Amino acid sequence: MPNVEKMSVALTPEMAALVHDAVESGEYVSSSEVIREALRDWKQKRLLQLQNIDEVRRLWVEGIESGKGKYKDIEAIKREARSRLQKNSEKDI
Repeated sequence: MPNVEKMSVALTPEMAALVHDAVESGEYVSSSEVIREALRDWKQKRLLQLQNIDEVRRLWVEGIESGKGKYKDIEAIKREARSRLQKNSEKDI
């Protein structure tokens, strides 16, 4: 495998057993393959988390820029939510 850097990784006994079991079962050819796949999965998860954070930030700014809110405080928001929930529940009956 060209352009490969060898590293030493310390794993808990439980994690090491998972890696060994995956190789012994034939699911993977080597422990390195298990770790590489785990890192690919981690990379994808991290990318999704960063995208989610960016989306929350975008929505936050959009909300701030949209102007003053309709409700004066959290209690007013809760009252409105309860009212909507009750109306929707009555429709289902």
